[in-house]
Amino acid sequence: MPGAKLLYIADPMCSWCWGFSPVIKRVFETYGRSLSLDLVMGGLRPGTTEIMNAETGALVRDHWRHVTQLSGQTFNYEFFDRTTFIYDTEPPSRALVTVRLMHPGLTFNYLDSLHRAFYQQNLDITDSQNLTDLAAALGIEPQLFAKRFVSQETRTETFRDFYRARQLGVTGFPTLIGIGNREPRVITAGYRSFDMLSVELERFLVVCAANLAQDDQD
Repeated sequence: MPGAKLLYIADPMCSWCWGFSPVIKRVFETYGRSLSLDLVMGGLRPGTTEIMNAETGALVRDHWRHVTQLSGQTFNYEFFDRTTFIYDTEPPSRALVTVRLMHPGLTFNYLDSLHRAFYQQNLDITDSQNLTDLAAALGIEPQLFAKRFVSQETRTETFRDFYRARQLGVTGFPTLIGIGNREPRVITAGYRSFDMLSVELERFLVVCAANLAQDDQD
């Protein structure tokens, strides 16, 4: 579909985005020929400096349980043995932007690596060395990644993503927005199964086709 694409607004430390991973993968496999898919960092908790306390930890644990119930995605609950963890989502978001700038075709692979490392392997993905190692595992030269990761260009681009998400009215993740030749269309704001999502995607494609036909007549 000419000019039609999907914006996937997500965060590497968003448990619902981890739950949504199989769904977005299936969206790409099913609709990849009709719609391009771009990843935008939403900024769940960028710049957080406080150590995660017991109350926040209990809230996160509750989210994880709900994600498993709805999506089937599993978690490593050893995460909650940490006593000094700071839930700052900016570093992994910036790492994703780094990969997007260096190797756009690996962006979604890297997001999957971050999700699996954090939620299943209990790896601290706020740590720059871990982020570099995960990039290297995808074949990205680690020294170049590390240099690009700390650059002002990448920091600016990351916060540009956060701003873009806010400008689009996104307040939670995952969010999927269709961009056609008219106003942006929210496909989902929050988790949905693929079967539910495909109904909205088919409607979006129909609207895009109709608008394109109308433009050709004008």
